[in-house]
Amino acid sequence: MLAHSPAKPLSTIDPALLRSTMGLFATGVTVITFVADGEPAGMTANAFMSVSLDPPLVLVSVRATSRFNRWAGRDIRYGVNFLADAQRELSSHFGGRPVDGTAPAFRFHEGTPLLEGSLAHLVVRTVDVHPAGDHLLYIAEVEYVRFGEQRRPLIFYSGKYHQVLTHPPLMSICDELG
Repeated sequence: MLAHSPAKPLSTIDPALLRSTMGLFATGVTVITFVADGEPAGMTANAFMSVSLDPPLVLVSVRATSRFNRWAGRDIRYGVNFLADAQRELSSHFGGRPVDGTAPAFRFHEGTPLLEGSLAHLVVRTVDVHPAGDHLLYIAEVEYVRFGEQRRPLIFYSGKYHQVLTHPPLMSICDELG
């Protein structure tokens, strides 16, 4: 493994160019929900991915300055809500651009807040946190999975929301999962 000096920059890539380029990668939109000061809270994240099926692990990348980091850590549970196209206001609301009149409706699974109307819910427990530049990578084990209503997902591409034609997942698989 090659070592590098933390005092030297790893790259001379322009951050604005990199941001524009990465915007060409279409992603789904999630809201990470957690409890802060005894109340449900959340943050929008599109840097989310599945890591492993066995054990069931996921990863979310969180800006180092996010208030989420004050409440999250090893062995802490939080929710991952896959947003539907009709939930754009929630994406903005939890992304730091509150929409007047938006009152998120939560349901709870064993104390973890989840957003009503989402395509799917996960409740996860952090097993590891890795610093990565100006972000922290939270690796978490999936402890609960729930499919929500079958609708179109909220997609983010090139700095804007888009629609995509979808087909519902195989319901026999969903039914088997209970």
